[in-house]
Amino acid sequence: MGRAFAILASGGLLLVLTAILRPGDLLGSAPRTADWHSGARDVRVVDGETLHLGDRVLRLYGVDAPARGEACAGMADCGGMAAAELAILVRDRALECQIHGRDSFGRGLGICRAGGIEVNASMVASGWARAEASAVPSLSTLEATARIAKRGMWAETAR
Repeated sequence: MGRAFAILASGGLLLVLTAILRPGDLLGSAPRTADWHSGARDVRVVDGETLHLGDRVLRLYGVDAPARGEACAGMADCGGMAAAELAILVRDRALECQIHGRDSFGRGLGICRAGGIEVNASMVASGWARAEASAVPSLSTLEATARIAKRGMWAETAR
């Protein structure tokens, strides 16, 4: 009887821990929703849609920037230009990001503000990122306007 009780108690404990601590939480991945803050010194641009905030990696939610080295509209490195635009937006500014889950690589997906400017919307409005309409529908209008105005990657020639 003592052994059966021990097995039952162990199974119950395992069930409780599984319900409370989901595998994603155990692996230290980004929470579903949270606020991340980073001082200006801790912000590093990886590419046109990815930032390091200290030891955390964040991908801009609802944004798809060209990869470094990707060509577009007569520009040899459209992705490098997108990264440069993101660097201008966050330069010497603290970042406040609201995390909306994580991507397939475990990076936090965030909508960020730097110095009162929404970074995600600015990247799309400047033409250096496409909108992921299924994630943030409001960005689609900004992308359409950037295309019509031939901004960023939609320009006819390199700037």
